[in-house]
Amino acid sequence: MTDSPATDAWIGALARAGLLAPGERATVTPLAGGVSSDIVRVEVPGRTFCVKRALAKLRVAADWRAPVERNHAEAEWMRVAGAVEPDAVPGVLAEDLAQGLFAMPWLDPRDHPVWKAQLRDGRIDAPFAAEVGRRIARIHAATAGRADIAARFATDHIFHPIRLEAYLVATAARHADLAGELGALVERTRRTKLALVHGDVSPKNILAGPRGPVFLDAECAWYGDPAFDLAFCLNHLLLKCVWRPQWLGRYLDAFAALAAAYLALVAWEPAADLEARAARLLPGLLLARVDGKSPVEYITAEPERDRVRGVARALLARPVARLGEVAAAWRAG
Repeated sequence: MTDSPATDAWIGALARAGLLAPGERATVTPLAGGVSSDIVRVEVPGRTFCVKRALAKLRVAADWRAPVERNHAEAEWMRVAGAVEPDAVPGVLAEDLAQGLFAMPWLDPRDHPVWKAQLRDGRIDAPFAAEVGRRIARIHAATAGRADIAARFATDHIFHPIRLEAYLVATAARHADLAGELGALVERTRRTKLALVHGDVSPKNILAGPRGPVFLDAECAWYGDPAFDLAFCLNHLLLKCVWRPQWLGRYLDAFAALAAAYLALVAWEPAADLEARAARLLPGLLLARVDGKSPVEYITAEPERDRVRGVARALLARPVARLGEVAAAWRAG
């Protein structure tokens, strides 16, 4: 165990949660990869687990702040989602509300690789993408129209600054001529209250486990528009085409497989209505990932960024209602 005030804080919280016996030694190792939280691996004799604590100011260049109680929203999402799809979440071992942290099992990256890394390296499995869509759709379906879940996740004060403001509102400030279109996306998303939304369904937050996709980082969990989760994940598959253009066709196959699998399970509303909202939101999210508060780290060359801007701006100006039309515009652009 490394002696430091930070380590002492971790150890104290774990002891209060009952995860450490009095006097039990532990090794605490910080884990990299997140901009919104401190995450550590904790090793004690015979067991290993992770602990996550939300940051008040996120680690990005912009001044991006968000309520730290989102840590509790994430733990609650795992509890609800785990009751629907047990293999889709790591589970919650314990939670310390006072310090804004919770513990979950350690999933070894040797058998739970990160989907983003697989996509980067050309391991683009359309059936896996389809299962991502199915699992998210089942969670949406099980929570749709649930007043109890809506009350449990009345987290607009978290979702708005982390997602709507940081992505769409911030992007509107950079593209004033499209402020009306982006503002309309914000309002439609904000007003739509249908199901429990993860809020960050990104390949970096999905592990390819032996029993299928495992979802992490539900800090933005919110009772709202399920089209957001669909559009958010599909957006990343489009962006990977810029990162690794030699696999564009395979990324678009994964895009189509995920969208089709998800839409096939939509029963809480007409699937065409949800698809239309996702298709209109997607270009706003595309533009946000180059000009919002959280640009993707792998698209940095200005010609690549301009390609994203060109397709996204055209689709914002002339919206389409089908996800296949978004993919076609992306391929042509």
